[in-house]
Amino acid sequence: MVDLSRYEEMGEALDEIAAEIPERLFQGLNGGVIFSEEIKYHPESENGDLLIMGQYIQSVVGKTIVLYYGSFMERFGFLPIEEVKKELRKTFFHEMTHHLETLAGEKDLVLEDIKSMEKYREGKKR
Repeated sequence: MVDLSRYEEMGEALDEIAAEIPERLFQGLNGGVIFSEEIKYHPESENGDLLIMGQYIQSVVGKTIVLYYGSFMERFGFLPIEEVKKELRKTFFHEMTHHLETLAGEKDLVLEDIKSMEKYREGKKR
């Protein structure tokens, strides 16, 4: 069950974070920024140890950033709300960087994410 007051507070924080970004940088993000109640696990997650906090999604209908409230609460819910908001900010900027790199034809962050997954897989082999 979602704590609606905390969900709303986090949603408002996300709106404030997004408002810091110049409007022109949202160009092409026609699906907008979505704050989902869902807890999202990576397909390779074992025993729920790899949460997806946010995603930059490109599809035939457009580009969207999704942040997962449930994932934040699962991983950081025990922390004071200000600490959770810091994690929300980091994740939003990470996903926004994916968007901007896509517009620029770059893939540096995608490559960094791939390396992170390789480290995760290596750790599971031990």
